[in-house]
Amino acid sequence: MRQLKGVVSDRGSTYAVSGGMAQDRAEVDDFLKALKKDKKFARATHNTWAVLLRDGTPLKGDDGEAGAGQVILRMLERADLRDHVIVVTRWYGGKKLGGDRFRHVQDCVRLYLEDGAI
Repeated sequence: MRQLKGVVSDRGSTYAVSGGMAQDRAEVDDFLKALKKDKKFARATHNTWAVLLRDGTPLKGDDGEAGAGQVILRMLERADLRDHVIVVTRWYGGKKLGGDRFRHVQDCVRLYLEDGAI
């Protein structure tokens, strides 16, 4: 599991990004369970995620942040990254971010992909 913490901060909200191998929904669930063993991630407001399976099957979860899973999925498709789940975590800071929240999700995923350890 790779984690980049404190990637983006805006109006009190903080974002982090994590990722690792996942070849099916059960492995995604295991990854999320392992991530949430860290109490900080378990208490996060949102843990949105997506994975593009080897056969092209898309899976995603918004965890209350409507549309964020789709943003991650689109970026995985563009990168043609398969069997790798990416989770963007948000700790809500008390102020609504509107459309900026999607830009922050993109920034997190971009930094994760550019980090190069995939």
